[in-house]
Amino acid sequence: MSFDDWILALHVLSAFAYVAAIVLFWVLIAAVRRADTPDETIRMEPIVKVGNGAVAVGVGGTLIFGLWLAFSVGGYDIWDPWIIIALVLWAVAGGIGQRTGVEFTAGMTRAKELEAAGQNGPSAELLAVNRTQRGLWLHTAASVVLLLILIDMIWKPGA
Repeated sequence: MSFDDWILALHVLSAFAYVAAIVLFWVLIAAVRRADTPDETIRMEPIVKVGNGAVAVGVGGTLIFGLWLAFSVGGYDIWDPWIIIALVLWAVAGGIGQRTGVEFTAGMTRAKELEAAGQNGPSAELLAVNRTQRGLWLHTAASVVLLLILIDMIWKPGA
């Protein structure tokens, strides 16, 4: 097995981590939509940290190992249309993902504020923040962009 084969394996594993994180966040979105108490919302924080870690591994690994492969593997060049498409989509997904995180972090922040104020019961306000439609649409968009990246990587248009 060559060094480039190892880099390709790490690139693919990074992509799996990214997809797994997106799926994990879908599960968390479904769970937080029912959370109306600070405790229910705050309880999800450790899982969010795991998802954030998987996103970091996925985003960083796909970029670093993908760029390595673009320069190292014969027949591929950094200016190939499918690689440029992937890089643009990667940047778009990152921007959308960051905005999605901001939307859903508002619920965690509000839950901690309510808990600090001693309000541990159900809160209609917290439930409304947790059910952010903007966050839902942003995560949907990030998922679609990630799907487009996978399609681009599999079929390599313009290659």
